[in-house]
Amino acid sequence: MEELDCVVVGAGVVGLAVARALALSGREVLILEAADAIGTETSSRNSEVIHAGIYYPAGSLMARFCVAGKEALYRYCAERGISHSRCGKLIVATSEAELEMLPVIAARAAANGVADLRRISAAEARDLEPALATVGALLSPSTGIIDSHSYMHCLLGDAENAGAMLVLKSPVLGGRVVEGGIELDVGGDDPVTVRCRLLVNSAGNGAPALAQSIEGMPKEHVPRAYYAKGSYFALSGQATPFSRLIYPVPVKGGLGIHLTLDLAGRARFGPDVEWVDAIDYAVDPARAESFYTGIRRYFPELKDGALIPAYSGIRPKIVPPAIAAQDFKVEGPETHGIAGLVNLFGIESPGLTSSLALADHVCELARAAIPSRRLVS
Repeated sequence: MEELDCVVVGAGVVGLAVARALALSGREVLILEAADAIGTETSSRNSEVIHAGIYYPAGSLMARFCVAGKEALYRYCAERGISHSRCGKLIVATSEAELEMLPVIAARAAANGVADLRRISAAEARDLEPALATVGALLSPSTGIIDSHSYMHCLLGDAENAGAMLVLKSPVLGGRVVEGGIELDVGGDDPVTVRCRLLVNSAGNGAPALAQSIEGMPKEHVPRAYYAKGSYFALSGQATPFSRLIYPVPVKGGLGIHLTLDLAGRARFGPDVEWVDAIDYAVDPARAESFYTGIRRYFPELKDGALIPAYSGIRPKIVPPAIAAQDFKVEGPETHGIAGLVNLFGIESPGLTSSLALADHVCELARAAIPSRRLVS
C-alpha cells in the first residue's frame, strides 16, 4: 500500500488552491479528481465574478475569506498575467422601497471591511450606464471578473512545480480511519488503496457523500447535501449596452437575476434558483420567461427573444430550501476529532474569490494537526 503525506480530493478551484498552498509549504501532495479534467463542475459553471464581500453576515467565514481572498486574487492575477478586469458593479434600486435597502447593504459591506462601496444617485448611475433604469444605486469599484480556467491552470502549475501530482479519473469510493492516518479506496482504470497522513475533502457537491463514506468519521458532523441549480441565459440579437456588472437589490431567497459580463464583454443573466434532487446541468429554455420580468426592471430595453440558454451550475448547499442562506463549513480535527482530516462543506459562491484565503486557512489547520514529514524528519 502506498504511503502518502497529503491527499486533496477534488480539483476544482478551491481544491487546487489548497493543493498549491500545501505543496508550497513543503508538503507532499496528491490531488485526486474523479473527472477527466480539472474544474469541470462548480468551478466552471459560475459567473466568474471576483466578489467584493458585500452581502455576507459580518463575522461569517464567507465575509472573512471573500474580502481577504479578493485582494489576494487580484495580486495573483497581476503577478501571473491571468486575464481579469476590475470592471466594477452597480447594485441598483428600481423602487422607493428598494432605495431604502441601499444603506442597509452599505452598512453590511462596511462591517465586512469593504471600504470602497459608495452611494450614487440615479443620474450618476445613468451617466455610467445610460441603458440602466434605476432610482439610486451603490457602486462597487472592486468587483471584477476573471478567466477562471486560466486561474485554475496557474494554481495547478504552481502546485506541480512544488512537487504536487494530479491524478484524473480517480474517484474516491470510500475509506477508513486507521492508526496514523486515513486509507482511501480509489477507483478508475487502475483501482488502488492508498494511505495518507492528511486528507483534505474538497469534493464540492460530493463532499458530504465522501465524508459519509469514511469509516470512523462521526456522522453527526456530516451535513446533508442539497442542490440549488442556477441557470444562465446569454444575450443574443442585441448589443450589450453595459460595461459593468448590474445586480438588483437582493430579494428574499437570493440576489435576483443579475447581469454579468465575460472578458469579451458579452452579457449573461442569472443565476436563478431551482432546487433539484440530482445533478443535471441541462438548461430548460422555458425558464427564460421568468427572467424577462426581473431583468426589465433595470434593463427595460431588453428585446423579446433576446435570451438564449447558456449553461447552468449547481451550488453545493448544506441547508434546505426553507433556510437557503448558509456559511462555509471548514472542519478540522478540533471539530470532528480525526487528526488527519479537513472537510470543506458548502463551498459555494464566493468560493472562487475566497479560494486563496481558504487555502491558507486549511494550511493552518493542517499544520496544527499533522506537521509536514519534511519538517519533523
